[in-house]
Amino acid sequence: MGMYEKWIETLSGSVLFSGIQGQDLKPMMECLRPVKGHFKKNEYIVITGAKFEGVGILLSGAATVLKENVLGERVIMSMLAPGDIFGEMAAFSSLNTWPATVQAQEDCLVLFLSGDKIIGNCENACIGHKRLIINMLGIVTEKALNLNKKVEYLTIKSMRGKISAFLLEQYKKHGNTTFMLPMNRNELADYLNVSRPSMSREMSHMKEDGVIDYYLSSIQIKDMGALKRMVE
Repeated sequence: MGMYEKWIETLSGSVLFSGIQGQDLKPMMECLRPVKGHFKKNEYIVITGAKFEGVGILLSGAATVLKENVLGERVIMSMLAPGDIFGEMAAFSSLNTWPATVQAQEDCLVLFLSGDKIIGNCENACIGHKRLIINMLGIVTEKALNLNKKVEYLTIKSMRGKISAFLLEQYKKHGNTTFMLPMNRNELADYLNVSRPSMSREMSHMKEDGVIDYYLSSIQIKDMGALKRMVE
């Protein structure tokens, strides 16, 4: 049981094990029997199209999730920190291959949990197993909703429309016309599938027009009517 001892805190902080007590995690790990992998900086943890080995949980280090576009260019989909998981969308898919490439940004330690073990009957009747399945459903649902939202942004033609739609979404989420952006400018540009310089230029035009104001990551919507009209 000792091999998982030092990772219990990181695992407890992972959304996959949310609501499961630390002391219940140790017997669960014995039951789930994850496979541990060490990866050096810049090494590929998994590669698109390779055989899917189970949901990955990053225990230490940092990694990036990459996809290739039609031109063969690498596009960063997300950044992973300790406690983050990857491969959740492939866990119950019939394809059985990795949908994206994950590369270590620094030395990483990863646990791989088999999808069958996650949803299978637990031989030890672990207290948290049902909770684990509920968490997994929540994670996959959240991912699907986010992808759905992303498709909506991609269908909006104008740059100003994309930015406005995103800011309105954040306003609804926070219930306030002043809020902090949940990602940095580079990540936001990637998310909206636009170039960072063009996006920054458009945001500064929107500021000049009195529609929004901003300082660093803080945004204020000043003209809600104008912002709504721009979503086209």
